[in-house]
Amino acid sequence: MLKAIFATQKIAVNLQQYTREFSDNIKLAYPVVLGMLGHTLIGIVDNIMVGNLGPTELAAVSLGNSFIFIGMSLGIGFSTAITPLIAEADAENNTDKIRATFHHGLILCTVLGLLLFGMIELAKPLMRLMHQPEAVVTLASPYIDWVAFSLIPVIVYQGYKQFADGLSLTKYSMYAIFLTNVVHVFFNYALIYGFWIFPKMGVVGAALGTVISRVMMVVFMHVLLQYNRQLKTYFSGFSWRNLQQSVLRKIVSLGLPSAMQMLFEVTLFTAAIWLSGSIGKTSQAANQIALTLATTTFMFAMGLNVTAMIRVGNQKGLGDYKNLIVVARSIFLLTIILETIFASLFLLLHNFLPHLFLNMDEATQALDNAEVIAIAAKLLIVAAFFQISDGMQVVVLGALRGLQDVKVPMYITFVAYWVVGFPISIYLGIYTELKATGIWIGLLAGLTVAALFLYLRFDKLTRMLREQNS
Repeated sequence: MLKAIFATQKIAVNLQQYTREFSDNIKLAYPVVLGMLGHTLIGIVDNIMVGNLGPTELAAVSLGNSFIFIGMSLGIGFSTAITPLIAEADAENNTDKIRATFHHGLILCTVLGLLLFGMIELAKPLMRLMHQPEAVVTLASPYIDWVAFSLIPVIVYQGYKQFADGLSLTKYSMYAIFLTNVVHVFFNYALIYGFWIFPKMGVVGAALGTVISRVMMVVFMHVLLQYNRQLKTYFSGFSWRNLQQSVLRKIVSLGLPSAMQMLFEVTLFTAAIWLSGSIGKTSQAANQIALTLATTTFMFAMGLNVTAMIRVGNQKGLGDYKNLIVVARSIFLLTIILETIFASLFLLLHNFLPHLFLNMDEATQALDNAEVIAIAAKLLIVAAFFQISDGMQVVVLGALRGLQDVKVPMYITFVAYWVVGFPISIYLGIYTELKATGIWIGLLAGLTVAALFLYLRFDKLTRMLREQNS
């Protein structure tokens, strides 16, 4: 009896060392989460407004965004290299290192944005090679032209955001995104449906609304940061002559593997969109609905991913590896709690949530809409089960990036998503009656393998670091 009591007390004490970190984690994470949700809201607004035009238009936006997501994943993944470098320099109180990382990172993000725009434009002919419905491809083509251009301001914005996040100033991106959404909702409504002096442009109007809002996003972020007294020193002293190859190489050496990590995951979900499209437009539309909802909850994990990068990067800069492990595990525990709640909500509301994305009063689309809802409801059940896996893999990746360990995680994610997950998606989706549901079971398998092996990598690495410094 006494042993049981002592064991219970020991567990309580161990849990307490993690739960007492929750307040610091949440303080850093909630502005990032709200900012990420605001960023996701741009896509949700597109889906809801375009969804009211019909399933074909919704499928076109889904197909178009599948290309954009690939470019965006490379840009955002690359930019994450800035945060741990800034966080480490901040812990060291090294102003010159912070300024140099910010300036070099912003230049690299701008160049990358231009390159990604060109790459997406050149990749457009692939749509017709992927056996997508012709009506969907026709609508998606002009949509891609405009939204691909918006990648330039998106990646430049990421340079500013990762800089601010590295300094633990996570609220600025939240403010910028909130202002952006106001602009986006107005221009989307005006240009999709036609309002006042604006013409009715349908899917192309959604694309233009996205471009305008993303340009304003960069403007908002620049103004908010530049006029902060604490940050003025980092906006001065820029010169092309001051560019250093060593700093550029450091950012690139961390940024490229990080970009590939994110690319492997995003292209897995993009492949799910394409596979769903090859089954039919209702499966593709259902996939987009489920993906939008899953992406929304994923933003909470992304907020904790940034928190892990910042706090682990700080502890690395201080050389306190014992506390680093406690901080990281506290973030992992908080992730499991949150994602379990989301999984429960998906299970409870899987029949209700898809109705939010379609116009159920349109009689001519009643049969298609009913099929879309039935498929999406099944996908949400699978999505409920991979909430924890998806959340854990991205948060552990954040902790590993905070340690500036990116190459081994890159290999882990490739194997998990493309050696394990994708073959399962193809087999179950194309060659069995599970169809779209089978595709998502493959996603679940890939995410689960990634979460497990990334955690094992983190555990091994932190044990080694702690032993070396003990």
